[in-house]
Amino acid sequence: MRADLIERAAARQRERAEAALLRRLRTVRDSAAPWIVLDGRRLLSFASNDYLGLAAHPQVREALCAAAARWGVGAGAAHLLGGHRAPHAELELALAEWTGRERALLFATGYMANLGVLDALLAPGDVCVQDKLNHASLLDGARLCGAELRRYPHADAGAASRQLALRPHAAALLASDAVFSMDGDLAPLADLAALAQQQHVTLMIDDAHGLGVRGARGAGSLAQAGLSARDAPILMATLGKALGTLGAFVAGDAALIEALTQFARAHVYSTALPPALAAATLAALRLAQQGDEPRAHLRALIAQLRAGATARGLRLLLSTTPIQPLWLGSATTAQAWAAALEALGFYVPAIRPPTVPQGQARLRIALSAAHTSGDVERLLDALATLQQQHATPMNRRARLTHPSPP
Repeated sequence: MRADLIERAAARQRERAEAALLRRLRTVRDSAAPWIVLDGRRLLSFASNDYLGLAAHPQVREALCAAAARWGVGAGAAHLLGGHRAPHAELELALAEWTGRERALLFATGYMANLGVLDALLAPGDVCVQDKLNHASLLDGARLCGAELRRYPHADAGAASRQLALRPHAAALLASDAVFSMDGDLAPLADLAALAQQQHVTLMIDDAHGLGVRGARGAGSLAQAGLSARDAPILMATLGKALGTLGAFVAGDAALIEALTQFARAHVYSTALPPALAAATLAALRLAQQGDEPRAHLRALIAQLRAGATARGLRLLLSTTPIQPLWLGSATTAQAWAAALEALGFYVPAIRPPTVPQGQARLRIALSAAHTSGDVERLLDALATLQQQHATPMNRRARLTHPSPP
């Protein structure tokens, strides 16, 4: 007898339920950043990736409405079949200019962009070397294209070099997140770029959580690191985080973009983003470029949170980005803290296995320019209250013995 696939999936779900690791879909009934209404309660949210607070900006809303009045709601077709409208072309030009690349190509999501790049460029017999903590879309893209996937210990460029040296004659792609989505720390971009040059491999950087937040005019992590298109020929970034809309793009030279237009199945066979959304994204991009005030405010909030956490004995992972994980270790503890915070009026979801490894559960605190210093102070006070409630003599000793998370 063949295995029943749905029953097998149900069995896996039961196992996850028994381990108290089930994910749960919850519906937000109202939102006015940084506040949300969830299960009838108004909560101060520290879960959004809307880092610059642009998702509800009046100019972004107005651009969306005006473009919808002209272009309608949907594109109606893939880019190559008449779905590529003027707002798409304008946005691609602006993204290329912003990131210092010749051209850019839009994708429906960041997941699809990463799958598209790896599918278009890699083939069986090639090798793809990736950071162990890369986003799932990069890892899945390597597996699906048939290339050999090799993963190196997190942020270890030396280990990446050794992995590449095992296949010295294979065509190779070296890929890394710039800002890691669950830890909030940074890839050693300069070291990876130097390695790519030395080993004659192509470097791809996923800057989903850096674009808009880092670099001059928010141009991203590569710009902040002083790296050019020659240093990192493939740049992917998303539009649904700091820019507050939806979608993604890949930027590079004309040869790369032409190849993706021909061979990236995730682009060729996907309906284009709504033209109105492209127009809204262009408005958000212009706002992100205008001045450094939102980024300066965000940096101040990050510094405030970290200083306050240190003063209160809270264990934040090392991060200079808006992603500030509070390490708790146990999935049960993380879930209990998230529930307690919700009871106090805060939304800070627990991040548990399998999203992070066993024993590394945490609260992922995401800061936004929409937050105030008072919001951050209230969160710190709430966390300190929980710290006192859970500070048994045993775990007080543990904090002294193990001051840093693994």
